[in-house]
Amino acid sequence: MAKNLVIVESPAKAKTIENYLGKEFLVASSYGHIRDLVKKDKGVDIENHFRPIYKIPEDKKQVVKELKKLAQKAETIWLATDEDREGEAISWHLKEALELPEEKIKRIVFDEITKKAILESIQNPRGIDYHLVDAQQARRVLDRLVGFEISPILWRKIKTRLSAGRVQSVAVRLIVEREREIDAFVPESRFKVVGLFSFKDESGKEQTLKAELARFLKDEKEVEEFLNKCSASEFVIQEIETKPFKRSPAAPFTTSTLQQEAARKLRYSVSRTMLIAQKLYEAGYITYMRTDSVNLSDFALDAAEQTIKKDFGEEYHHKRTYQTKSANAQEAHEAIRPTDFSRETISGSKDEKALYELIWKRAIASQMSDAEIERTTVKIKGSKLDDLFTAKGEVILFDGFLKVYLEDTDEENIENGEEGILPPVKKDMKLNAQLITATERFTRPPARYTEASLVKKLEELGIGRPSTYAPTISTIQKRGYVHKEERDGKEREYRVITLAQNGKLKKEIKTEITGADKGKLFPTDIAMVVTDFLMKHFPQIMDYQFTAKVEEELDEIALGKLKYEEMLKEFYFPFHDKVIHTTETGERVSGERILGNDPENGWIVSVRIARFGPVAQKTDPNNPEAKPVYAPLRKDQKIETITLEEALELFKLPRVVGEYEGKEVIAGIGRFGPYIKHDNKYVSIKKQFDPHTITLDEAIQVIDAKRVSDSEKFIKVFDEDPTYQILNGRWGPYLKAGKKNIKLPKDRDPSSFTFEECVELANNKEESKSKKKTSKKKS
Repeated sequence: MAKNLVIVESPAKAKTIENYLGKEFLVASSYGHIRDLVKKDKGVDIENHFRPIYKIPEDKKQVVKELKKLAQKAETIWLATDEDREGEAISWHLKEALELPEEKIKRIVFDEITKKAILESIQNPRGIDYHLVDAQQARRVLDRLVGFEISPILWRKIKTRLSAGRVQSVAVRLIVEREREIDAFVPESRFKVVGLFSFKDESGKEQTLKAELARFLKDEKEVEEFLNKCSASEFVIQEIETKPFKRSPAAPFTTSTLQQEAARKLRYSVSRTMLIAQKLYEAGYITYMRTDSVNLSDFALDAAEQTIKKDFGEEYHHKRTYQTKSANAQEAHEAIRPTDFSRETISGSKDEKALYELIWKRAIASQMSDAEIERTTVKIKGSKLDDLFTAKGEVILFDGFLKVYLEDTDEENIENGEEGILPPVKKDMKLNAQLITATERFTRPPARYTEASLVKKLEELGIGRPSTYAPTISTIQKRGYVHKEERDGKEREYRVITLAQNGKLKKEIKTEITGADKGKLFPTDIAMVVTDFLMKHFPQIMDYQFTAKVEEELDEIALGKLKYEEMLKEFYFPFHDKVIHTTETGERVSGERILGNDPENGWIVSVRIARFGPVAQKTDPNNPEAKPVYAPLRKDQKIETITLEEALELFKLPRVVGEYEGKEVIAGIGRFGPYIKHDNKYVSIKKQFDPHTITLDEAIQVIDAKRVSDSEKFIKVFDEDPTYQILNGRWGPYLKAGKKNIKLPKDRDPSSFTFEECVELANNKEESKSKKKTSKKKS
């Protein structure tokens, strides 16, 4: 038996490390956390200094048992969990659950899984950092207290199965407030003017120069006046300004910047990025991926220098050090970088290769020379005009870091002119106005958050830490507060007024699609109702500054400057009093809005949150006993903005679409979404159809597609008992025997089974189930 037992969190990490250590070391995995707070009484003994009460979950008991056996036989136990607070807490839980004596433990940390880093950590062990453990426990306890005390209030006052959280509720607030900004936004019309000018160069060749007016024109009248002046003007180049400037590379990745850039460049969700990065780290390809530091070690700087000089040349190298913007950066000592800069590509899945390449390029680019660019601005004067047309162009004199990498941006509302290479021009050169076009443009509302831009905002506000962004964004989507969707835009008309060479004005009305959103975060109605409720009753929890202050206090606990109990005591008791007050006095809310009366019968039309989501409701004001009529809201409708006319349209469902095979085809919306009903059978409507507008031909298409799907699924039915059927399922052929589903062997044709064999399979399944129950009772 090995003298040394090394315990890490994951089997993949264990496998990589085992390759670097000798026979005297055995590496085992804890498979993540081995203890968690109990559910009873919030899992916290509040009266006893907020002591957390832990238990080993059922699925971890065998893991703990095995680790205990290994630990008893080993002379030294090396706790090699991750170097952040979470990893420190896992090491402490291992010590407690495995009952390890302090003198037998050695704590080691490393920010990359390479032989050099592992062996160095073995040479420099330390003890468990109990300040880091306290900081992790304080966060866990605080979040448990907030969630377990507020969530039941939401169940009573709004709707069951809702949840609240210190960070998740604030993230939802951001998305709700942005949606309301968009709803309240009123677009303003204005005209953008672009001119196309021609001239002959020194060789006599015809050249064109595209330029923009420096300001927008407010209305059609001003456009006509301006274009008429253009018609009477002679144009000349008034000024040419050439300025050199340098563009510097971005810092190496932190957790949040990696999440943002992977979303922009690779279209990865935040959780997907972290999952792939975890695999890269455990395979030894990159440094630890939860960090808010932009520093690179001296070893990394030297390695990057060698790679850059070898691959690109000495002039491309420029050694740089970066300062971390966050004063509270504490999760790791280095930015995310490759462990080996000379390894430009790796083996692995397509996703792993793409993310590694992104990390490699960003880290390498951070140590490369500035890009040297020459920007030229040409100003064009019309003899009858007060305003100037401006043309801009850029020439890259030296590409520097741009040879490898350019950072993307989230900005959507910036209207930039095109900046390419300009034709050769001189001051005082005369130009001919070939075409001057004024195009109506509209101001845009603020953009909805993407996962990447939400991470950026949370980081700017100091809310959460690198390890919390991915689970927070996943949680608010799983809880039904936020949906990530693609929505089609709406058609909109815009005006175009053109001045041709003949001096005549041409007016056109064109159309464009506006408001299309891809991969954006949309709040649901329940998110808006819950946010308003929490803002009213728990403003402290929803306050951005309070949430950021909590992060600062957790950092102070991690540094030993603040006591765990003091921080929790200061927060909890005033908060708990507020919980009791709200439980006793807070009114039940549903976000109800009364829209008006149905013109046909005078019934009151309203919208609200119901058991299965937002609904429109009609009630008879003259007969309280009359049963209300309900209709679910459409996906793109909101309680806050729906109109009476739009709500009345909803009550037209279910509707008869037409007749097929002598039977009615009905479209409607039920508990499980939109459907088509035909011959007493329900078929779910896919996203491409709307039950309010679906045609008979489209409905028949849905019905026939379902029949084909069902026929492909069906293999065999037995006359002896029609409840016995052999079907083709997602995981292969199976026997449906009444309510039982039994997987069939893959090495045999499913249609060859006889009825007797199927009965035997069903009986064997029942016997096996019965034996398991008996065995459980005995144990």
